[in-house]
Parts: sequence; C-alpha cells; structure tokens
Amino acid sequence: MGLSFCGTDEDVNSYSVEKGMLNNGCFVDALNLVPHVFLLFITFPILFIGWGSQSSKVQIHHNTWLHFPGHNMRWILTFLLLFVHVCEFAEGIVSDQMMRTNHLHLFMPAFMGFIAATTSVVYYHNIETSNFPKLLLVLFIYWVLAFITKFIKLWKFTEFYLGPQHLRFCITALLVLLYGLLMGVELNVIRVRKYVFFANPQKVKPPEDLQDLGVRFLQPFVNLLSKATYWWMNPLIIGAHKRPIELKKIGKLPIAMRALTNYLRLKDAYEDQRTAEDPNRAPSIWRSMYRAFGRPILLSSTFRYLADLLSFAGPLCISGIVKHINEDNNTAVADQKTGETRLNVYFMSSTELLQNTSVLAVLLFLALVLQRTFLQASYYVTIETGINLRGALLAMIYNKILRLSTSNMSMGEMTLGQINNLVAIETNQLMWFLFLCPNLWAMPVQIVMGVILLYYLLGSSALVGASVIVLLAPVQYLIATKLADTQKSTLEHSTDRLKKTSEILKGIKLLKLYAWENIFCDSVEDTRGKELTSLKTFAFYTSMSIFMNAAIPIAAVLATFVMHQILKESGPTPSEAFAALALFHILVTPLFLLSTVVRFAVKALVSVQKLGEFLQSDEIGDDSWRNGDMPVFMEAGKKHTGGTKAINRKQPMRYQMDNYELPTRRQMRPTETEDVAVKVSNGFFTWGSNLSTLSDINICIPTGQLTMIVGQVGCGKSSLLLAMLGEMQTIDGRVHWSKLPDYETVHEGNISWSGAEESDEDIQSKNRYSVAYATQKSWLLNATVEENITFGGPFNKQRYKTVIDACSLEPDIDLLPFGDQTEIGERGINLSGGQRQRICVARALYQNTNIVFLDDPFSALDIHLSDHLMQEGILKFLQDDKRTVVLVTHKLQYLIHADWIIAMKDGSVLREGTLKDIQNNDVELYEHWKTLMNRQDHGLEKDIQQDSQTTLERKTLRRAFYSREAKSQMDDEDEEEEEEEEDDDNMSITTNRRSKIPWRVCWCYLSSGGFFMVFLMVSSKLLKHSVIVAIDYCLAYWTSSKSNAGVFNGTGLADGNSTNTTLLWPGDPNSENNSYYLPVFIILSAAGITLCLITSLTVEFLGLSAATNLHHNLLNKIIHAPIRFFDITPLGQILNRFSADTNIIDQHIPPTLESLTRSTLLCLSAIGVISSITPMFLIALAPLAVAFYFIQKYFRVASKDLQDLDDSTQLPLLCHFSETAEGLTTIRAFRHEARFKQRMLELTDTNNTAYLFLSTANRWLEVRTDFLGAVIVLAAAGASIWNYRLTSRGLVGLALTYALTVTNYLNWVVRNLADLEVQMAAVKKVNSFLGTESENYEGSMDASQVPENWPQDGEIKIQDLCVRYDPMLKPVLKHVNMYIEPGQKVGICGRTGSGKSSLSLAFFNMVDMFEGKIVIDGIDICKLPLQTLRSRLSIILQDPVLFSGSIRFNLDPERTCTDDRLWEALEIAQLKNMVKALPGGLDAVVTECGENFSLGQRQLFCLARAFVRKSSILIMDEATASIDMATENILQKVVMTAFADRTVVTIAHRVHTILTADLVIVMKRGNILEYDKPETLLEQEDGMFASFVRADM
Repeated sequence: MGLSFCGTDEDVNSYSVEKGMLNNGCFVDALNLVPHVFLLFITFPILFIGWGSQSSKVQIHHNTWLHFPGHNMRWILTFLLLFVHVCEFAEGIVSDQMMRTNHLHLFMPAFMGFIAATTSVVYYHNIETSNFPKLLLVLFIYWVLAFITKFIKLWKFTEFYLGPQHLRFCITALLVLLYGLLMGVELNVIRVRKYVFFANPQKVKPPEDLQDLGVRFLQPFVNLLSKATYWWMNPLIIGAHKRPIELKKIGKLPIAMRALTNYLRLKDAYEDQRTAEDPNRAPSIWRSMYRAFGRPILLSSTFRYLADLLSFAGPLCISGIVKHINEDNNTAVADQKTGETRLNVYFMSSTELLQNTSVLAVLLFLALVLQRTFLQASYYVTIETGINLRGALLAMIYNKILRLSTSNMSMGEMTLGQINNLVAIETNQLMWFLFLCPNLWAMPVQIVMGVILLYYLLGSSALVGASVIVLLAPVQYLIATKLADTQKSTLEHSTDRLKKTSEILKGIKLLKLYAWENIFCDSVEDTRGKELTSLKTFAFYTSMSIFMNAAIPIAAVLATFVMHQILKESGPTPSEAFAALALFHILVTPLFLLSTVVRFAVKALVSVQKLGEFLQSDEIGDDSWRNGDMPVFMEAGKKHTGGTKAINRKQPMRYQMDNYELPTRRQMRPTETEDVAVKVSNGFFTWGSNLSTLSDINICIPTGQLTMIVGQVGCGKSSLLLAMLGEMQTIDGRVHWSKLPDYETVHEGNISWSGAEESDEDIQSKNRYSVAYATQKSWLLNATVEENITFGGPFNKQRYKTVIDACSLEPDIDLLPFGDQTEIGERGINLSGGQRQRICVARALYQNTNIVFLDDPFSALDIHLSDHLMQEGILKFLQDDKRTVVLVTHKLQYLIHADWIIAMKDGSVLREGTLKDIQNNDVELYEHWKTLMNRQDHGLEKDIQQDSQTTLERKTLRRAFYSREAKSQMDDEDEEEEEEEEDDDNMSITTNRRSKIPWRVCWCYLSSGGFFMVFLMVSSKLLKHSVIVAIDYCLAYWTSSKSNAGVFNGTGLADGNSTNTTLLWPGDPNSENNSYYLPVFIILSAAGITLCLITSLTVEFLGLSAATNLHHNLLNKIIHAPIRFFDITPLGQILNRFSADTNIIDQHIPPTLESLTRSTLLCLSAIGVISSITPMFLIALAPLAVAFYFIQKYFRVASKDLQDLDDSTQLPLLCHFSETAEGLTTIRAFRHEARFKQRMLELTDTNNTAYLFLSTANRWLEVRTDFLGAVIVLAAAGASIWNYRLTSRGLVGLALTYALTVTNYLNWVVRNLADLEVQMAAVKKVNSFLGTESENYEGSMDASQVPENWPQDGEIKIQDLCVRYDPMLKPVLKHVNMYIEPGQKVGICGRTGSGKSSLSLAFFNMVDMFEGKIVIDGIDICKLPLQTLRSRLSIILQDPVLFSGSIRFNLDPERTCTDDRLWEALEIAQLKNMVKALPGGLDAVVTECGENFSLGQRQLFCLARAFVRKSSILIMDEATASIDMATENILQKVVMTAFADRTVVTIAHRVHTILTADLVIVMKRGNILEYDKPETLLEQEDGMFASFVRADM
C-alpha cells in the first residue's frame, strides 16, 4: 500500500477534474494546505532571524507586557482551533483506515493546520512582547486565506448533500467559524491600535506595575498559557535551589492587590450602606464583601463548574474504552460501518469516532488536562481574592483600633487578646471561607450530576450506593462540628497553659529561690492534662473523619453491586462497574469537603459577627481641638513666617532674662489665657462606668513652665493627664487647649534649643497639637533604639546626642551588640525596666512639640539617674527650649524646681499653686511634704560614685547579650545537620542540605510516640491498602467472568475461550462463579472497612503519645534548668517552643503524617496494579518518575523558603497590631496615626506577597503533578489498548480507574512531604532544648537528715567563697570570708558589678560555687538537697513578681499557712486595709503579673510573702526601689521590729537604708573592701562607705 496524496483506488481516478476543479474533494483538500504553508514560509524566517532583539522603546521587565486588544480572546480561540484540528486529524486517520488504500489528503491538511495554528500563537506572542504591531498583518492575511479555503470546502459539502450528521461537515463548519472570529480579532487590533492604514498610530504606555522593577508577581501580566501553567514561576522555584528565596526576591505586590487599594474598595462598599435616613444602622459586612469582591468569586465559580463537568469525562471515557476494547479487531470493522462514501472518500457519522478506543484515550487525556487547569485557575482566583480581602479587613481593623476609646481598652470590653484574635484568627477565617466559597455552590451540582450518571450506568441499584453516601454526609457534618468544638476547648486549655508557662518563665528566678518550681510545674501539667483530654477527643474525631472518608466509597460500591446482583441476578459488566467505581471516587470528595465548607461557613458567620461588633464599638470622643482639620493649623503657622525678623530682635532679651531669674518668682497670671497652655474647667471624667474617676477638676497648665502633679499612689494623677489628652470620657466640663498668638508660635520655633535659627519648615513641623507623652508603663516599638527615640521624626544628630546624655543612655547603648541600631525585642523584652523607661522619656524629649507630658518618669530609675534626668533633661533641655512640661512624680524633693504644683487626692485637686503659695496657705501639707523629703537636694556633684540599679541593669544586659550572641550563632547553625561538619561550604553541599528530608528528626518523633504504635501503624496501613487492592481485583474478575461468558460464545472468536479460562480463579467451574464472587467481595469489603478504622485511629494516637512525651520532657527539662540558662536564652525563644512548636506537634503533624502515608501508598499501589496488568506501562513510567523527582525536589525547597517567609512576615504584622493597641495613648498624643497606618499597610503587603507566592507555588506544583497524572492515564490507556489481546476488560477497567486516582494523589504526596519537612523543624527545635543540663537537685545529704526547724539561729559562716556564673566565665566573687551572728542586721553595699547580688544568689546555691563554702547553722549548704535549702530561707527581690491567681495563692502557694498568719503578714506590710477592702479579701483576684496593683503595692506583697515564710534568715535584694518615701520609711521600721530576732541581710542601693544596721559590708569587684559597724566606717573620712553616705545625703 503505497502512500499517495489522493489515494490509489483502482476503480476511481482520484486526480480527474472533469466535473470541475472544485468538485474533486482531493483538490479542495490540497487547496486547504496553501494558507498553512504560506504562514510557515513567512513566519519562520522572521522568528529565527531574531529581529526581536530590537526591543521596545520602553524598558519593561520580564517581557510580559500584553497590550494588544483582544489578547485573551485570541488565545482562547487558538486553543479551540488546535483542539478542532486534533479532532479533524483523528477523524481523517479513522476514515483513512476504512478505505482500501491510504488517502493522505484526509489528515494531512489537519496536521499542517495544527502546526500553523501553533506557529501563529508563538509568532503573535513574540510580536506582542517586542511591540512590533506592523508584523501582525501576516497573521491577518493568513486568517483571511484560511477562512476562504475552508469556506469553499464547506460549500462543496453542502452541494453534495452532506450535513451535520457527518462528522467532517461539523468539523469544517467549526473551523470556518473559528477562522472568521480570529479575522475579527485581528481587525479589532487594527481598529484600536491604528498601526496600519492610519496616519497616526496610537501610542501606548506600559502599566505602572510593569515599569516598577520591584513588582515580581507577574501572574496578572503574563499570557494565557503562562497564566494557566504558572510558567513565569519557574525561575523563582528552580532558583531557590541555589540560594534561598528572600524578601527582596519576591518584591512588591501589584497595585491592584495592595492592602490600601482593597481597603478603599471595602470601605466604600461599607460606608455606602449608611443612608441618610438611618445613619446609625450597622452596615452589613457580608454585603460590603460581596460588593467589593463579588466579581472574582463569580469568575472562580465559573472555572469551578467547568472543571466539575469535565471531571465526569473520566468515568465516561473509561466506560467507553472498556466497552469497545475487544471490538477494535479489524474483523469486526465491517459490522460497525455507519458512515457512507461520497466524493470518492469515506464520511463517518458523528457518533462513530467516539467508539474508537485510541480516540477515547486521547480525549480522556485532554479532558484531564483541561479539568485540572480550570480547577487550579479557580483555586488561584479565590486565593488571590481571599488575600485581597484579608488585606482590606486588616486595614479596616487597624483604622478602628486607632480610634478605639481608651476606656474600652482599660475596662476590658476590648482586650488585647480579642484584638489579636481578630487579626490572627477572624480575618484568616474569612479568608479561608472565601477560598472554599465556590465549593458551596459547585458541590451540589457535582453531586446531582454524579448521581444522574450513576443511574444511567447501573439503573436503580446505583441509587442505593448514592444514598449510602448521602446519608452518611450528615454524620460527617456532625463529626466536623464536634471537631470544631473540641478544637475550641483545646485552644482555651492551651492558652491557659501558655499563660501559666509564661508566668513561670518570667518569674523563674523567684520560683527557684522559693523552691516552688514543682508546684507551678504541676499546675502546668494539670492544665496540659486537660488539654490532652480534649486533644484525645480531637484525635478520635479526626480519625473518625478520615475513616469515613476512606470507608464510604467501599461501602457505597459494596451496597451498589450487592443490590445489582439481587435485582438483576447478575453482576454488572466491566464497563459499568469501573465507570461506577470512578464515579463513586469523584462523589466522595465533594461530600467530604461539604462538611468542611459548611463548618467554615459557620465559623465565617461568627467571625463576621465579631468583626461587626468590633467595628461598631465606641470610638474616642471627637474633641474639636484634637480632630480639628490639620491643614488649617498648618496654614496658621505658615502665614506669619514672614514677620519673624521684626519680633526676633526683642526676643533674645526676654529669653536671657528668663534664664537668669529664678523661675519660682515669676508671677502667674491665670487671667491672661496666652499664659495657659491647657485649662480644664469644672471637669468630671470617667473611664466609662458612670462613676467619675476625676471630679470637679479646675486647673491651668501655664505655658512654657514646669508643672508638677503630686499625690499618693492611685489618686488619679495619670488619669488627669489622659483626661487632658482627651482619652477619658467627659461627663461634664471641658478641656481648653489655648491657641497661642501667632507671634509666639513663631518665636517658639526660632529659639530652638541650640540657639540657632530654625528654618520655616521646622516652625511648621512644631505642630502644637501633638503632645510628647511618656507613659508610666513604658511602651517600646519592636525596632532599633534609635527608631524608638526619634519615633519617626527627622534625625538631628546634635539633638539626639543631647537627649541621650540627658537620659544617661550612653553607657547602656555602648553595651548593646549593635549600639543604638540594636533591635529591641518584642515589647522591649531584652531591656530592664529602667532602661525601657529612659528610652520612653528620651522619645518624649526628642520630639519637637510644645507640650511634654511625663507620667512618673522616675519610677523605675535610681536616685542618681533621676537627678541627672531632672537637671539635664527637664530643667535644662526642656525649660531652655521654652516647652510646657507637665510632670507627675512621687519624688517630692524635686518640688522646689516646680513653677506650678497641683496636689491631688482621691480623684480631685487638693491644692494648686506655687510652692510658696502652698507654704503660706497650707502649712500642714507643706510640713507633711517636708518630713517626706528627708534628704535635701544638693545638686549633683559630678564626682560621686554612681552606684545604681542602672549599672546592675547594664551588667545583666551585658551578660545577656554576651551569651545571646553565642546563642544566636548556635541558632543559625541549627539549620545545618549535626553530622555535616565539613568546612568546605561550596554550592553543592548547601543545595543537597536544602533538598534533603530530615529523616533523623522524623525518627526522633516516631520513637517518642512509642515503638509498639509505630509497628501497629505501619502494619495496619500496609494491610489496609493490600485489602483495598484485593477488593478491586475481585471486582475485576467477577465482572469479567460474566461478560466474557456472554460475549465470546456469540462471536466465536478463537481467543475467546482462552481469555475466559485465564480469568477465572483456579478450579472455578463457570456455572458457579457469580455465587462464589459475591461472598468473597462482601468479606473483603468488610475487612477493608475495619482496617480503615484501625489505621485512622493508630496514626492519630501515635501522634498524641508523641506530643504527650515531648511536652512533658520539655517542661521538666526547662523548669529544672540552671538560672544561667534563662539568662542566656531569650524568653521569646523558650515560649515559642511551648506555643507554636508544641501546637504543631499536637495538632498538625499527625494529620500530615496520615495524609502523606495514605497518598504515597495509594500512588504506589496504583502504579503496582497498572504495571502488573500491562507491563508495557513501565516503559512510560521511567521518564515520568524522573520528571516527578525533579518537580518535588525543586518544589520542596522553594515551598520551605516561602513558608518561612510567610511565617517570618506574619509575626511583625501581629506584633505591630498588638504594639499599636498597647501604645494607643502614646500614638494618639503624638498624633502619629498616619505613620503607623503606613507601616501597617507595608507589613500587610509584605505578608500577603509571601502568602500569595506560597499559594501560587502550590498551584505551580499541582498543575505539573496533574499533567504528569494525565500522562500516566494516557500511558495506562495506551498500554492496555495495544495489549488488548492479553488483558480482559475487567482488568483494563481496573488499570484505568487506578490511573485516575493517581492524578488526585500525586500532588498530595509532594505537598505533604513539604509540609512535614517544615513541621518537623518544630520537633527539631524542641529536641534541641531537651539536651539542656538540669540543676543538681539531690545534694549529698538526705532531706530526712536535716533538722525540722533548721536554720533556727540564723548563723552564717562564709569561708573562702569563690563564685562564677558559668565555668566559661570569670569568677564574680573571689575568696570572700565573713561571719554573721544570729539575729544580726547586715547591710551590703558597693557599686554595681561588685558582686552584691551574686552573693545573695550564692546563699541559695543558684550559682556555681567552685571553691569555699557557706555554712548556715552548722550545715554546708552545698550538701543539702536544693528543695530543702531554698524552702528554708526567704528572699525579697528587687523586681516584684506576682502570679495570676488569688492573693492567698501569691503569699502561700503551698497552702500551708492559716489565714491569721497571712493577715498578720499583710498587716506588717501595710496592706491589710487595702486587701480587706477588696472583694473576696484574701481570695481577691490578682491579674497577670499583678497588673491590677501599682508597682509599690506589688513590692509590698513581695515583702508580705517573705514574712509569711517564718524563716530565720531573710535576704532583701534592694527591695525598696520602687516605693515612695513614706512607705519606705514605714518598711524600714517594720523590718527592724518584725524581724527583730532574725538574721536580715540587706543589699542596698540607697545607703541611708542601712545606716541602722549592726554590720556593714562594702564590696568591690567581688572582694570585701570594708567590714565593720556603720558608725566605725563613717569615722573613716576617706573610706568608701563614708563617700557613699555623703553622696546619698
């Protein structure tokens, strides 16, 4: 059979043109070749010469600028064209087989058409990216020619009475239509762009995003093919292998996706609902979401519907292939010809093509590819929309936070926790709901379609199976709701556990000193027990859900086929059975997902309700002066800048006068308003509960002077400042902020602190509506020290230095590892209280505002720092600058500096005036103050030894950072596996390291779950999958046995019987087969269902036991670690192990592990089954396996990086929200809302970019694995069609059904691998802490050998003691000797770093005593068990630590004391009356860290705690630092009386506290310098103690 274009049939001359040229079919087909060849001849030279090198005029990056109109339309039409060409080609080939000789003209033009269409789109793409529209004319000519030739063909067909019943007629008609449409598209480009035939072609500019090289997210800008396959992601994902993906690499978001754009869309939709008639009606969030983001969701749903409809092509094609596979023998061809011959060639009917198995196989492949592409497109669109929505919601919440009323925050209506939940949980819930949203309406359609098709295949018995699935859906929903509930209770318990853990870690020093760690550890274990109980329920329900998912299809298939057997008394045919099996697999997914989607919908409803409540909550009052239009005030500043010079001449004189006159003498003239900066007239203010906190306030704050507000703890001083700032709710009265006369505004600007003239801009920037405010509780940003001080203002070096000197921050900054560029951790964790407070004050000083409010800036500072700050900062820096200062303070010795004093008592003003006024008018008050000011203010002598708590802070800081750097290096090395310690750091090693799976960690995880569980899991998994394969094999044999018996007897084929006998199980007579298969099938199915239950339970409970063990070991290790461990490990890092990492181990690893093992085994069993049925398949498998290996290798690395980026960018975002909520008053006082909003938008965008890239990378992977899956299906189908003689229909059906499941599970294998790898990092981190050394708790003596009442005398001998913190460090105490008699009061003083505190720790064996010993009442403390030693001594620390619980719990957690004893202790500590007044007395609540008591009160509670423990030795470590003087004096007396018979060791910072001691020890650099009675020491004029006392007087 030679090849010839028109065929060589004997009876016909194919080349005759007697009836007219166009009447010869072959000639018409030849004519159709012309346009295709024309296009190829013209375009190939153009494409290959590469004229494209002359790129467009505008530099655009990535060549992705698509700007010809009708762009997407053209791509879609071209794809359709390609598909139709494939159909035409297939039709030609099949028709050709029907003829006696080969007719090339039947399929040759189709083939050329396919190539030409492909070329056209490549050509178009190149022209478009290089912006050369004139060359599009070629395409235009091609479309016209192709249209004409095809039209001639169609016209001839109609002449010969061929119509739609013939397939070729339909195809040709479609082609004519497509060519016509493409012509139209081309004309449209000419019309819009006018690149030819017009005089002035249209100029175009690329969109802003593409001109900006920072935008790296190109999905919206690339062409359709790249959009569908995410081709543009290739460089990023493959590049990740060489070097990690960083934030720089993923760039910025395109404008349309930025949070601001979407916020404005959502806000408009939200605000539009507020109508004029009903302005107070709460707008519906749902409606605004629909208005802002409805359209993309509709688009996504369309894609989803298309994908769902295409998914049914799979089962139908399988059914067709199995049905027709043995009919393809050419012998049978004669019977099935349904077409006819005209124009000398065969025309097949429209249905005939679909009976060809090869055609069906290709169709199946195309349907799969398309279905997957549409599905991924739908996912992508919803995810992008979800991310946009999240950005918009975050911006909305943030704007609301900035306007929240303070009373809401402090009265606990809106806690920080709630706000954090809104940000971290509710917005994500809504985002997830949006992701799953299209499923809500796509799934019902899918289910209905599936049931209809099943009915069509199997009749009524199918409905039984479908009803099994549908009836079990509510059960699944029930399980899903139960899961949600248990998750909620788990969350509550784990928050509770975290709170307890973080309290333990914050107070770990105290717990160890009091030997309470076990009590607290037990309470955490207790909570953990509750958490584990709910985790058990959670695990049970999860495994139920997994079980349902796996067992439902088995049950449904079983029910259906048993029913079929009963009704029809015969099993189904293979084509029906396997199509049904595939359909059941398709049906299960939507039903399983439906429960999840419904659950998310319910959650979304709750979230929206919470959001709505939050957006409707109270806002801060709109006081005119605060929310006035800013621009207007700016104008006021500008107008008068011209007049500066004239005034300037007079100005300096007055300025100098002020400097030399004593400020106190200045007469106040309250009548003249310009001297009053703020005036409050008869104000009543409240924090929201209609009781007024401040009542009857009438005060004036004089401009440019220093006003002090004094009063006892809790009398409303801070509230008064906030009331002036407009943060409190005003019941009555008003706050008046004077507008200064313009000339004053001007000179304020001119006399800047340096005396130099400032530019006009500075004058305007001195915006007097901004108040520099330093709160009592310091508030720091998570930024560098410098950023915290400049706080967004311009950096002025000289001013900055002055401020830092005034706040004595220089030494502290020098200690930080990167100076003032050091990041201060979240909420300033890594600084001490005093350092944080000084930074806050520095911020207030640095800001260029007229008014400065300082709320008790001295509370955490020692005396030297306070004096320095008062002199340099407040009196010199602020006063010279003519700024109005309001200072709240307890330090009465500073009153002499005040220009104006406001004395408060119980929420109202007691007195107002200058010090002289008060001295004259209220002698009693003045005398009272005088007694309190028992030390005079002698100014600051520069040469005193600055001995202070500050230096101690600096020391701890140095200690922390010294070790922290070492620690962070270790953290970096964490990445690298321990075994790879080679030095050569070349590329290949890092690459390998990054793509290696952490097997060691996995093993560690599994082994902590217990070996029995691991064995159970592995064996049950393998058994389950073998049984499932057996069920399907059984089905294949059962259905084949029946169909073969029927088919082959009739046709009488030679191989019929042989096939038949090979199929039956050995020794199985033909007659009984059906009755024999049914029970086997039922038994196997039952076994399969049971095994599903067992496997799902084992995995979950394996995970649970691993989680239990890991947390238990972690907690015990950390709580018993030496104190040094807590000095060098940042608190956040330890807490992370207990929060994030434990959560991952508890809840995320088990399902991932389950999913991974399930999908891997499914894929492997499927590939095994296919290979065993058609071994030819293995040839195709090799290249597929290689492709799969590379895809997963690249993806895992990139996914890990992107996941890290997502996590690391999420944290700053959440921190920023909580920071803002905490520092609201400060931000608003400074008027820095806009800057914070900007920062929030940046952080949100960064996080969204990372998340978007992560989900697009997932799409990238899924598209690729899905295409691989489609190729596997094609290969399986091809192999079975070629080998159809060897295989029975049942087995072909089995192979194809299995191949279809592979497509679903391939991407899960990779995704789960990548997830597991990321989650295993948590196990690794927890593991790294499990290596920590514990303290030696045992000691060499037994606890029973220690006398019950030891130490009864309190005699202390220290012999040759040397102490260090760590064997690596230098000793801090060197050869110290001392003897303290029973009952002596000893004071220890010395400069910071002299080893005082280390000595106090040595008493408790908290530090490494490597030489010498301490003997207390005759027992060497190193021999004692730690528990015994520490429980018998008492200590009061300088930082007061309280735990949340009751007052009773804080005083006596062991519950050993009577109430009387507790009351007695409270009375000694001056707290009895206060506690009595509280609701509940001793059982009154203490909030976290004791926040509901003032600092002083907390310190008193700590004293009471020490009195409760009646030990004969008390150590006070600088315990009176944060108490006002009155209370401190009382305390001194108390200690002397209550502890008259006990030994008291006081470590003093204020020397006057130890003047009454029996013995004073002065230390220096770890040695004892002076050791004697205080009187004796004072007589030595040149002694150190004497100089201390002089400095402190």
